Amino acid sequence: MLEGKKIILGICGSIAAYKSATLIRLLVKAGADVQVVMTPDATNFITPLTLSTLSKRPVLVEYFTPETGEWNNHVELGLWGDLFVIAPVSANTMSKMATGQSDNLLTAVYLSAKCPVYFAPAMDLDMWKHEATQHNIQQLQSYGNILIKPGTGELASGLHGEGRMAEPEEITAFLESDIKSKLPLAGQKILVTAGPTYEAIDPVRFIGNHSSGKMGFAIADNFASMGADVTLVAGPTSQVSKYKNINRVDITSAAEMLDACLRYYHESKACVMSAAVADYTPVTVSVQKIKKQDKGLNIELKKTTDILKTLGQHKVSGQILVGFALETNDEEKNAIEKLQKKNLDFIVLNSLNDKGAGFRTDTNKITIIDHKLQKTTFKLKNKDEVAADICRKVAELINA
Repeated sequence: MLEGKKIILGICGSIAAYKSATLIRLLVKAGADVQVVMTPDATNFITPLTLSTLSKRPVLVEYFTPETGEWNNHVELGLWGDLFVIAPVSANTMSKMATGQSDNLLTAVYLSAKCPVYFAPAMDLDMWKHEATQHNIQQLQSYGNILIKPGTGELASGLHGEGRMAEPEEITAFLESDIKSKLPLAGQKILVTAGPTYEAIDPVRFIGNHSSGKMGFAIADNFASMGADVTLVAGPTSQVSKYKNINRVDITSAAEMLDACLRYYHESKACVMSAAVADYTPVTVSVQKIKKQDKGLNIELKKTTDILKTLGQHKVSGQILVGFALETNDEEKNAIEKLQKKNLDFIVLNSLNDKGAGFRTDTNKITIIDHKLQKTTFKLKNKDEVAADICRKVAELINA
């Protein structure tokens, strides 16, 4: 959920500032781009050099550099961030935030921020319980800021109680959970298939097709970015998912893909079958490599199980099933026939007659036809954009 996010990390004067180093490492490891802003007091607890080394960005403390006059533009920075996390935030800084004071760069950035603001307090027990502190917290929450509650434990004073800043792992998990909960497909389980299948002739040869899997992987990534719990059943391909939390199931043959789909389909809210599954497979697979012969080679083939049709037969009320139709002639007629025969909610049609569409390209041109035979035709786009169009359509059906 933090992949590609631009995060402003504010650090205030508190002994808990030492935890910020670990927090930066976790955020960077999760794929975030972190810009640290410190109050002058915070530099007494942990050095900017440590934090800039971990974040791979210069740490900002003052409004400007006296030697050069270079200005740290708080307005520009406030617009840059996707998230603003202040951890630790001191009682002093919370008071300034609650009343709109901006006597340092961090509070000026706070007042300029247009993104969600999270604050993780750190202070001693009596300070935390003071009515003024609790009033400021309520005031900050009334502005829409999001509290990351402190934990209970041993405090710097030697007392034991509430006021410890949440641990870096807890903060990272909180951010991911909060972001995911606000996404359009949060908690929805979605099954996607991608790539070709290889049907073995002998230990070294197979019947396959030219599918690269790009389209299916783009769809899986897009669903993951929308908060869905994605299972990706992938045929032989070199493609790699952008999101580590996608459950990838690697298969080789059509029979293996069928088994995997049946294993996950019953728990899936939606299924997008974008894989190019072989229609035929050899009746007999040689256990030894078939030697070259002067005479020709005849291979008897049998039909594979129609996975899409099988899933359509198993579909229950409220489940969404999407298929693809790659055609070379009578495109719409063939796509509609497939849509109706296989009990689909909509079908994605693309034609090999359209330049830039089909296998092994970075682009595709599609038409979506729904079960009411309403058509939506899209212009030629890159496959990530095409995936977004398909996923939006699925999300509309889920949230209808």
